[in-house]
Amino acid sequence: METQLDPMKDDLPLMANTSYMLVKHYILDLDVDFKSKVIEGVIVLFFETGSRYRKTSSTGKEDCQSQFDETCKMTASEPCHIPVTNVSACSSKKEYNDFAVCGKGEEDTSDKSGNHSNKEQASGISSSKDCCDIENHGNKDFLLVLDCCDLSVLKVEEVDVAAVSGIEKFTRSAKLTDVSKELENLRNQIIHELVTLPADRWKEQLYYFTRCSQAPGCGELQFTTGTWSLEIKKSGIQTPTDFPHAIRIWYKTKPEGRSVTWTTDQSGRPCVYTMGSPINNRALFPCQEPPVALSTWQASVRTAAGFVVLMSGENSAEPVQLQEGILSWYYYVTMPMPASTFTIAVGCWQEVKKQSFTAATQTNTEFSLPSSQANFRWHEEICGHVEYPCRFQNPAARLQAVIPYRVFAPWCLVEHCEERLLHLIPECLSAAYTTLGTHPFSRLDVLIVPSNFSSLGMASPHIIFLSQSVLPGGSHLCGTRLCHEIAHAWFGLAIGARDWTEEWISEGFATFLEDIFWARAQQQLSHDEVKGQQELKALLRWRRLRDEVQNSEEDLQVLRPKKESTGELSESGASVVKHGLKAEKIFMQVHYLKGYFLLRSLARTIGEASYLASLRKFVHKFHGQLVLSQDFLCMLLEDIPEQKESGLTVESIFQNWLDTSGIPKPLLEEGETWKECQLVQQVSGEVTKWIQTNQRIRKSGKKKRKRDEVIFQKLLPDQLVLLLESLLEEKTLCPRILQCLEKTYQLQEQDAEVRHRWCELVVKHKYVPGYGDVEKFLREDQDDKSKSSCDC
Repeated sequence: METQLDPMKDDLPLMANTSYMLVKHYILDLDVDFKSKVIEGVIVLFFETGSRYRKTSSTGKEDCQSQFDETCKMTASEPCHIPVTNVSACSSKKEYNDFAVCGKGEEDTSDKSGNHSNKEQASGISSSKDCCDIENHGNKDFLLVLDCCDLSVLKVEEVDVAAVSGIEKFTRSAKLTDVSKELENLRNQIIHELVTLPADRWKEQLYYFTRCSQAPGCGELQFTTGTWSLEIKKSGIQTPTDFPHAIRIWYKTKPEGRSVTWTTDQSGRPCVYTMGSPINNRALFPCQEPPVALSTWQASVRTAAGFVVLMSGENSAEPVQLQEGILSWYYYVTMPMPASTFTIAVGCWQEVKKQSFTAATQTNTEFSLPSSQANFRWHEEICGHVEYPCRFQNPAARLQAVIPYRVFAPWCLVEHCEERLLHLIPECLSAAYTTLGTHPFSRLDVLIVPSNFSSLGMASPHIIFLSQSVLPGGSHLCGTRLCHEIAHAWFGLAIGARDWTEEWISEGFATFLEDIFWARAQQQLSHDEVKGQQELKALLRWRRLRDEVQNSEEDLQVLRPKKESTGELSESGASVVKHGLKAEKIFMQVHYLKGYFLLRSLARTIGEASYLASLRKFVHKFHGQLVLSQDFLCMLLEDIPEQKESGLTVESIFQNWLDTSGIPKPLLEEGETWKECQLVQQVSGEVTKWIQTNQRIRKSGKKKRKRDEVIFQKLLPDQLVLLLESLLEEKTLCPRILQCLEKTYQLQEQDAEVRHRWCELVVKHKYVPGYGDVEKFLREDQDDKSKSSCDC
């Protein structure tokens, strides 16, 4: 059923045939069991017929025409709580190409890998048989393909939404007879009316989605699971138009599933969370992974009392006790988002209570827009996205500089969060608002995740994960990381990449804006101080990019690896994320760094004020949409037509920055300029002192010799990073120098970036007194440093 992927390429398959059927809404109803390390329950998916199967008739209305006979020949390269459903195992063994038809009371006979005994199936993009099955009953049955991995699927059925009381309001345009075919059409018509309700009826829409999800089933559907997909069909149904548009799936995750991690927090209590897996959420629930499948969702999650459920959701959920010892948490989202952005974290989290000095910022703070921003008069324009309750069209939201926020952490880190994190959030949110305008999301939770988290931070709708490594050593690392993740609300979430290989659209922008936000959050800094710190940061990033380019495969250094094919899909909508499963790629920073340097170069060419104005314009035009690189570049260059005369074109940017490996030519010319920065020169002077002192000590040997005391200057965290990186280039440093280094700068008390370089020095020179620092770093910060200064 699935063709073989080339294991040497390590591409991530996106199997869902979104061109035929497109999911518009998910309702998840889940139980979290920490004893078995399983999340189990039901998901209901609501669909619309896909773009390749819809046609506009001569009357101007959308009309479904049967293109399927042709396309099947192509290669498919407010709160309510859903009752607990008694999930029963129902899969049976079957031969290759057979589909399971679940029967009540049958046992789950899936093998240990959960692939239901389809031994011959392998990973890959769906073949033509995934579109239509000729062997069953002599018909070409339509096959719905969902992305699915590491899940035990127990049962799939059609939902009888026509049985919902009060649903008649959605059937007025449908003509119903007593023919069963018409009843099937009626159900799909109800779903169509429901998913296309106008934005101002979103509460009614969520209410009826919930009611429909609780409707009885009206027939079990045949299904089979492969390595990367769940394939569903209904016998005799040959087109997406006639296929059920509301289906219910009973399933459970596996303890080893790759979308969530089961672990303990820093206080030793059990927890589970989505940690930004390369396979995204397909091992958490069956879904459509391609970015084009923008959907909304509702989720009810039940777990034992004492646990807190945090999730991507517009509401700050309050638990409801269903029975003694069991609480239910409910979240919803009305802004259509890719399923990959769904995030959940269940643990014994403690809320870090807001102090009195932050109380005022928790209200709907009004803020004066910069004059350049106010001139856009965005509120008079129409958004370009599909209809949803958009904050950019909400007058109150447009004046909200600081959105409501909460902070959660394991109880042992609550005090650290009060001291280091809590006061930074309103400052960083306000700085982001000053730069880009309206916050795309209505609220924010920040969670300090367990120490096994694989990066310093990760942003999702309404929630940010931060590593514990950002807390020690002052506010610098914590503030810059928080700014980076907040920037993702605009770039990466509100505006997403249409093709996931263009990661730079998310990470390059967030890295560039991190500096802008942090400079504005530190209002006490002068213009020269801000410029100096940003030049120093640019040098550190340059060194990091240079090292990565020298030590990685060329194919992984290209920001637009698919070049002219970027954004293209197969006939069915299936595609691959190039190098998406390649192990080395997980730890690479090239998309952050080359993207950052491209944006920095454009800002220097255009002028920062004009450039930021263009960013705000881009945000307003494209929020709620998916973009490609050329969408941004074309809009930017249209605003500065004079740059075309100097040779700055979309094509030249592709050639110099996005489509080639290595360090871009324009950046090579700039590499030496940062050494002129005063902060960098100060570090160079300190490095010279340390090297000279080391040489004197080595020459003197064991002889006691009176020497002049050397005075070392106090350095900023980024200066310390540069100092230690420079000393790492020295062949030999004597133990006395290392001892003096640690004492002079109190390196054990510095942030994780500094301590990382200190540990490298300790290991390189076998400095035994520092081994304790290395052990502590490996225990508390190792995973975080594997993606130093980056996130997912």
